[in-house]
Amino acid sequence: MSYEVIKSFHIVSVISWMAGLFYLPRLFVYHADAVIGSELSETFKIMEWRLYRFIMGPASVATWVFGLWLVVLIPAYLYEPWFIIKAVFVTILTTLHHIMGQWRLAFAEDRNLHSQRYFRIANELPTLCLLVIVFMVVLKPFQ
Repeated sequence: MSYEVIKSFHIVSVISWMAGLFYLPRLFVYHADAVIGSELSETFKIMEWRLYRFIMGPASVATWVFGLWLVVLIPAYLYEPWFIIKAVFVTILTTLHHIMGQWRLAFAEDRNLHSQRYFRIANELPTLCLLVIVFMVVLKPFQ
């Protein structure tokens, strides 16, 4: 496959993953106020599980696979400061992904300890990471 095709798959994967990273904490914001055992709470559990399992999981794996494939094609990226910063923030996004998985599990087991406000703040973290990543990739500073 050509570099452009792999890059296109990488971009589509990133968009799908980011959609989940933006939406899941928003679901948590509303779920935090739902009464435990209510129909609403149970609906949120299903929505959160499906989003995490069927969209975020595959999209994160595809993002990493296609991203690493691009690095294999252009290994010089590994030595570029902009790329190293991007990789750090992608790692932070991956960590956030897994933390969100733990929050999802806590909701599924009716043991969430965080407030709606906590999840509102957490909802902004993927956006901050995305800003850094996009600016690094587009501007390639420090070259």
